[in-house]
Amino acid sequence: MDRLPMDCEVQHLTLSEEIRQRIDQEIAKYPADQKQSAVIAALSIVQQRHGWVSPAAEKAVADYLGMPPIAVHEVVTFYNMFNTRPVGRYKLNVCTNLPCALSGGAAAAQYLSDKLGVAIGDTTPDGLFTLQESECLGACGDAPAMLVNDRRLCSFMRPERLDALIDELRAAAAKEESE
Repeated sequence: MDRLPMDCEVQHLTLSEEIRQRIDQEIAKYPADQKQSAVIAALSIVQQRHGWVSPAAEKAVADYLGMPPIAVHEVVTFYNMFNTRPVGRYKLNVCTNLPCALSGGAAAAQYLSDKLGVAIGDTTPDGLFTLQESECLGACGDAPAMLVNDRRLCSFMRPERLDALIDELRAAAAKEESE
């Protein structure tokens, strides 16, 4: 799904009280006249709640921080940690930068693509996994490396470790759904 251009009309999104309080905690870390410095933290908070940063969310963050919407859009589209479209419950970023690629990163990405039955960049039909390539994760000595949901770094991801990870995530999802 492609993003809407910024000049299109954007639906309105109201930030919840909980989100505003969390953003306010981040804003408090900066001088009063520099609250825009909290933009990455604010976008991360919104993404944690909604799973992605929609154009409406970009506008809401821009309004809350007193920034031009295009400035927030530039941040969202510059950093690959921000999802610009809905993703699965588990976003799997496999490093395919040169050191990881030479140590099996491309093969790991292809293995996951085959195992999950999706192309890189796509989400499984059940909405559980989104598979993406990633630039350097800073774990070249642990190649091939991958990141789960932008939070959990996984190292030495050979087929047996990839199988174990997928099984673990499926079990965690099943447990959450049964509770």
